[in-house]
Amino acid sequence: MPDFDRELEQRLVRYAAIDSQSDMDSPAQPSTAIQHAMLDLMVQELQEIGAAEITKTDYGTVIATIPGNAPGPTIGFLAHVDTAPQFNATGVKPRVIHGYNGGAISFPDAPDLVLAPEDFPYLATKIGEDIVTASGLTLLGADDKAGIAIVMTAARHLLENPEIPRPTIRVAFTPDEEIGRGVDARLPKDLGVDFAYTFDGGDAGEVIYETFSADFCTVTVTGVSIHPGEATCKLVNAIHLASRIVETLPQATMTPETTADREGFIHAVDMKGSADQMVLRFILRDFERDGLEAKGALVRQVCAAIAATEPRARIDVQIASQYRNMRYWLEDDMAPVELARAALSDLGVAPIEAVIRGGTDGSRLTEMGVPCPNLFTGMQNVHGPLEFVSVQDMALATRLMLQIAQRASA
Repeated sequence: MPDFDRELEQRLVRYAAIDSQSDMDSPAQPSTAIQHAMLDLMVQELQEIGAAEITKTDYGTVIATIPGNAPGPTIGFLAHVDTAPQFNATGVKPRVIHGYNGGAISFPDAPDLVLAPEDFPYLATKIGEDIVTASGLTLLGADDKAGIAIVMTAARHLLENPEIPRPTIRVAFTPDEEIGRGVDARLPKDLGVDFAYTFDGGDAGEVIYETFSADFCTVTVTGVSIHPGEATCKLVNAIHLASRIVETLPQATMTPETTADREGFIHAVDMKGSADQMVLRFILRDFERDGLEAKGALVRQVCAAIAATEPRARIDVQIASQYRNMRYWLEDDMAPVELARAALSDLGVAPIEAVIRGGTDGSRLTEMGVPCPNLFTGMQNVHGPLEFVSVQDMALATRLMLQIAQRASA
């Protein structure tokens, strides 16, 4: 199989420099106009490599076909174009450290920032490989532009080599995955596959079929506003009540920074407003439905207790479903998972059993009837300035996509 390293490196550097953050506060679809820069580039590049049936849907997903030449299931491969809104992603300056020497990596735009193998053991396994990072002031966006580079590189290779056996393949690039809105209700029908894979995972070798289940919680605290000079026994400060809600929720046992493995959490992600009204937003996560429901019930309980101390205030709690653990459906049909595992074994790589403390577009697709495990890209430390990815991990993922296609046609 050819060496894909330089193509993947060039693609990732090109894609990562494009600002495409999503925005949870926007009702638009996609949530930000800047995501169209990536979506339109995908259309252009798919045209250039000769893909068929290229469509940009009105809900902002780009879909295309790689025609098959052998019997087999129609398979989808997906990646998302948006980058996380949690950290600065404007003005990304990707850089490549060729032949990483095993030492600490510094950042030109943030002299105090250090990416050290002592702190991140996965980096220590990448000696001699080519490491891509940003410059220190932004995230890199390998989540999920590494996935895009992998899918596009494999698609280009298949289209340039029509003798490689494969069934019909559909590729798709979605917006707004980072805010839980990447899979429109119309996508399963428009995609038209028997099953699919997202390239949106971490360590090389991971084949993921279990994710968090997720809800989004909005708490609106409405106080009583009055001039502070006349506030005696009249003012009800929403900021104080909102702060008490956050402080009353478990801090030592149920936040992302205090949990691990299969433990769920309640994560305060945003707090905005004034003395008159505050809006708090939480993400609720658990691997099991009953655990997720218990976390929502706990937020309601805490809010009710705080509200009882100040009857003049109003505290409203709204909980919306985001996605559910894909395991609930995949455990009934593990064929896509077993296909990926077998393809990895063909490449001489032992599949890694892991769970995602997060979700993917595959979580929603699987729930909507399209089985969709998640595959690795190599990306690490996502959503922050220490994000990095190995080009060689991406190349292995590219070979995995090609091997899955060939195995499916056997």
